[in-house]
This record gives sequence, C-alpha cells and structure tokens, in this order.
Amino acid sequence: MYKTSTINSISQVFDRVSRVNHRYLAGIKNIAKIFVTRRSEWSIGIYVGESPLDLVSPHTIINPVLTAQDVTDIPAYFVADPFMVRENDIWHMFFEVLNGIQNKGVIGLATSTDAYKWNYQQIVLDEPFHLSYPYVFKVENDYYLIPETAEASSIRLYKAINFPTQWSYVKDLLAQGDFVDSSVFKYNDLWWLLTATSEARNTLRLYYSQHLMDTWIEHPKSPVIQGNKRIARPAGRVIEFDNKIIRYTQDCEQIYGYQVRAFEITELTTTNYLEQEVKHNPIIQASGMGWNQIGMHHIDAHQIDKKKWVACVDGKRYRLVFDPRFHS
Repeated sequence: MYKTSTINSISQVFDRVSRVNHRYLAGIKNIAKIFVTRRSEWSIGIYVGESPLDLVSPHTIINPVLTAQDVTDIPAYFVADPFMVRENDIWHMFFEVLNGIQNKGVIGLATSTDAYKWNYQQIVLDEPFHLSYPYVFKVENDYYLIPETAEASSIRLYKAINFPTQWSYVKDLLAQGDFVDSSVFKYNDLWWLLTATSEARNTLRLYYSQHLMDTWIEHPKSPVIQGNKRIARPAGRVIEFDNKIIRYTQDCEQIYGYQVRAFEITELTTTNYLEQEVKHNPIIQASGMGWNQIGMHHIDAHQIDKKKWVACVDGKRYRLVFDPRFHS
C-alpha cells in the first residue's frame, strides 16, 4: 500500500499536468479567436419539380452547382441570389459575387446547356457600390437587369449592350429611398414592382407604371406589408403559374435567410391588392446539414415542360476560415 505522502505527490503531479494542459488549451483557443473566424458562406444549387411550389434537389446532380471557388477572376467569399434566363438554347445565370478584397457585391455570370451543369464565365457588372439580386428579364428583343443598389439609394435599370456580358446603366426607376431586392413583372398591360424597405427589411412596397421607362406610381395600398420580417422581403422572380401570380418571400423571422415562402396574389389592380399564402409553404428551407445547412433565401423558377420546372436557388452554411489579419 502506498504511503499517504506518495499518493499526495502523485496527485500534485497530476494537478500540475492538468493546469499546464488547461493553459495550453486556453492558449490554443485564444489563438483561434484571433486567426480563425466563422463566415456565412452562400452557394448556388438547382432544384426541380412538377410545379414551382413543389421543388426538391434532384438525385442526378450534386448540389451546390456553383460556389465561391468557381469564381476565377476575383477572390470571392460567396455566391448568392441567382437569376437565370434561356437564350438560344443556352442558360445564362446571373448572381451576386461577394468580392473578398473589396467586401462588396458584384454580378457574375455562369452558363449551361442543360441547367444542371454550370460553367463560370466572368464578372459582368461592377459598380462603386454594393450589387446583388440581379433580376434579369427580357422585353421584346432586349434584356434588362435590375440589381439591388440600396447603397446608391435607388432602383437602377441596366440594359444589355452585348448580352450577356456587357450592360449599360439606363436610368433610376425610383430614387432617394432604401430599396432592397426589387422584383418587376408585367400583368394586365401594366408593369408592377415589389420592393422591400425600412432598416429591418420588414416592409413591402408596391409600385406600378404604364411602361418600364415611365414614372412609377406608388400603389394606394402600399405598403402592402408592414412590420413583418416573416413575409415582407422578396425572394426571387414573380411568376405566373396555373393562371395565378406567385411571389416568393424570405422568411427572416428566426434568422436572416432561413427559408422561402410563396404567396398567391389574388387581386392586383391600380386600386386594390390582395394575397394569400399557398398551402405548400415553406417552398425551400434550411436542411440542417451540408451546403444549405442554416438557410435558403432565394428562388428563380422556370417551366421547361408541361409538368417540369427547374429553379436556381441558394443555400447558406457556416464555415471556419483562417484569417491572418488581427481582429479588434
């Protein structure tokens, strides 16, 4: 049997080793806090389904189809907010690229022949202010782009000089306001525009115009949503489906960009606006793992056959990254 003094000596040794290990682990944690940061990383995927209200990740591809690592002409933190159009059997996708040096958004381009496999091309639009949400659409033979330009306090319209790579600023549709994720569409021979406002992004305003280039008038029922982060902020292209107008909206009640809901606009005139939530909600949402672990906040759905829809979406996860710069 060990003497009490021997046992005490062994215990003291273990205590010293434990204190050393504790200090070592604490030092490692402090170093990690300085050089390692947790970053929200958005990437882009493709979903398919029989309707724009019933979409899933297909088994035939591995999502995401585009990430920041695919961007070759600038250092990128993430890619998000995808919109796509099909021209001459080629799919063209426009999306936000967060410039890793300037820490601001620019607009990138990728192309595909089948909407499944995508090839990054280049940055196509860069301004002194932040750009995102590149809402691309065609009017007769011309392509237009309305990116989010809230930092410029305006909704700016661009026109393709040489589609899809060259874009020229045309005019401000609306100015002197805080406009976010503006979404335009044509219905009953009028142009309509939904845009989120307010610092909390919990207010949805509605405008209309006789022509895209004309004066925009705020609807008498605007704001059509006020003080509701769950359903106010637009989340992609407004579409017509089965003789219904469908708008997608970000659900940011829990966290920013958690999931996407859909609403059917049941009445849209210059004097009235009514909508109702569709029964299939949420349309897309965080999966709890992988590339869309903690959020999904955007969708652009296109019909390619009678009962076949394809949509570009985005998803968010957290990633630990090494940052050599000291954090204050």
